[in-house]
Amino acid sequence: MEGKAAMRQRLLAARRLVPDEARTDEARSLAEHVNAAISSGGTVCAYVPVDAEPGSIAMLDALRRRVDRVLLPIARTTADDAPLALEWGEYRPGHLVAARFGLLEPAAPWLPAETLAEAAAVLVPALAVDRGGVRLGRGGGFYDRALVHRDPRARLIAVVRDEELLDALPQEPHDVPMTHALTPGRGMVELGGDR
Repeated sequence: MEGKAAMRQRLLAARRLVPDEARTDEARSLAEHVNAAISSGGTVCAYVPVDAEPGSIAMLDALRRRVDRVLLPIARTTADDAPLALEWGEYRPGHLVAARFGLLEPAAPWLPAETLAEAAAVLVPALAVDRGGVRLGRGGGFYDRALVHRDPRARLIAVVRDEELLDALPQEPHDVPMTHALTPGRGMVELGGDR
């Protein structure tokens, strides 16, 4: 099986080749699917897409209309650049600020990493996810550290393009399995099964 680093490079290169019109159509579909798939009320954690990541502010707005609170990640590192568990900030339209790594995030005050346990669903950016729930991220380890704080009953939803839902990915002991994938063409797809 292809190594994770090579796979990340290949998937990122493929994303960059997606025409803007197709990316816009996919973002619209994801917002529609998330609106249909997420129950009303409660807390959902999501993210603001960076570069060619699937999703959009419109998806966050759709979530905000359905649930009581949408939380977005706050990525920080130690002095020697080791990733810390994500903190969380409440999404308020028009109030995102530029942050490190090209991210947009809510302004302070922020909520501690353990706040993730309040979320009934967590939308997780991914480069790919397999049918068993193994997620391939960008390799920074932020979500690996964050997801230990989840509610065990929460839906963990990898947001990917249709062709990024794969049959198998390399798995490591620290990987937290996703329960679902959200894709533009298929909507919400349940993941799982024996590996």
